[in-house]
Amino acid sequence: MLYWVIKAVLTPLLHLCFRVRVEGREHVPRTGPVILAANHRSFLDSIFLPLVVRRRVTFVAKAEYFDDPKTAWFFRGVGQIPIRREGGSASERALDAAMDVLRRGGVFAIYPEGTRTRDGYLHRGHTGVARLALRSGAPIVPVGLIGTDEVQPVDRKLPRLFRPVTIRFGEPIDCARYTGAAQERLALRELTDEVMYDVCQLCGYEYVDTYATRKAEDFPTEVAHIATFEDARRPETAAS
Repeated sequence: MLYWVIKAVLTPLLHLCFRVRVEGREHVPRTGPVILAANHRSFLDSIFLPLVVRRRVTFVAKAEYFDDPKTAWFFRGVGQIPIRREGGSASERALDAAMDVLRRGGVFAIYPEGTRTRDGYLHRGHTGVARLALRSGAPIVPVGLIGTDEVQPVDRKLPRLFRPVTIRFGEPIDCARYTGAAQERLALRELTDEVMYDVCQLCGYEYVDTYATRKAEDFPTEVAHIATFEDARRPETAAS
């Protein structure tokens, strides 16, 4: 109930305070389990995305967000599940939590890059999104988030109002053709790369085939740019 109360309050405020444009929302199935796989540029991604999806959306998030009772209610209210990184495999606990959501026919959102980009590029995806899809049989809907880092950059505490934000949903990816592959590791990598290629086309940010955990100074160029859709389709910007 708290989720829908927060959504009812924040959705009109979102559209009042920011210039939000949503494209392809019809690609999100109205019923049944589905995985939303998006690029990750800002803390606000986890706010914008659920507010434009008509179904309840669940994330996993760092447990530190839930340690303060003053804010824990909000993170739980917007559909986030706390995961602690210490003590065992955090990735497996996150997958288990996601599977619980999908078994109930829910919507689970994930950032395949694993963390927010620090340099503006779209980065290589971790295979957790593919593992989750193959375990659950749920389709993956790729999502491109554009402009959320302009609203609230990584080093800024308060958002900038009236900035444009675009959220694009792509056509669902049917993962059935990867099921039962002779080499599971290869199948996971290929499916993840397909997801990131579609996300690249949707968001238009330049793709770099390294993980987002790498430091920004490791890259030869200083600033990423928003590529055109034609640029995003070129082999050098697609996942390999």
